[in-house]
Amino acid sequence: MTTTEATGTALTPRPAPAPLSRMIAAQAALETRMLLRHGEQLLLTVVIPTLLLVLFSAVRIVDTGDGERVDFLAPGILALAVVSTAFTGQAIATGFERRYGVLKRLGASPLPRWGLLCGKTCAVLVTLALQTVLLTGTALALGWSPRGNPLAPAVLMLLGTAAFSGLGLLLAGTVRAEATLAAANLIFILLLLGGGVVVPLENFPDALRGLLELLPVSALSTGLRDVLQDGAAMPWGQAGILAAWSVVSLTAAARLFRWE
Repeated sequence: MTTTEATGTALTPRPAPAPLSRMIAAQAALETRMLLRHGEQLLLTVVIPTLLLVLFSAVRIVDTGDGERVDFLAPGILALAVVSTAFTGQAIATGFERRYGVLKRLGASPLPRWGLLCGKTCAVLVTLALQTVLLTGTALALGWSPRGNPLAPAVLMLLGTAAFSGLGLLLAGTVRAEATLAAANLIFILLLLGGGVVVPLENFPDALRGLLELLPVSALSTGLRDVLQDGAAMPWGQAGILAAWSVVSLTAAARLFRWE
């Protein structure tokens, strides 16, 4: 006689998926571990921004105006960190996951597709937080003296993350993986040179400068610099540009993303 028969009770299995929040958290943890274990991704998201900060702070390669070079460069490199993680790294990784059928298989799991994208976004935020700590510590060691309310840079970086995440997912979900790899790296270099990261926008012709100021990386780097270098309040103009890019890119990614 079994224990169940002796007690007169019946054990009825109740299979069900885990709570949605737990599934998203598990996916975010997995995405973060995969990102941190990938050497090429670490080179792009951690090593290159740090080396650029140290190099351009130590050597007068470009004219950054009056004051310490690191005071100009640190906000721009923080903006570059957002680009490298939220856009370039995410676009390349997601593009090859789509090519190899990983996204198709995950899309058939109990985790909804929007939950998968939330997991990827959470992984980006975790990685970006680690980048920010590393770059801030490096900049402080180089003599950086940040100013302003830290809440304003946090809001700007969140808006920038949303904008570049949408652009990265849009690129990864609409073109082939090889094209995504080439395009993401090319765009990264162009934004590095023309987005006000290490070269002041004042160095460009007025007509071109007006267009460059509308780019999300320019809005992010300029906004961060206004607060952290000049001690200004929340730069609502730059925040508005980032918010507009966020809405447009995320909406386009949600509508045009192809899972296969």
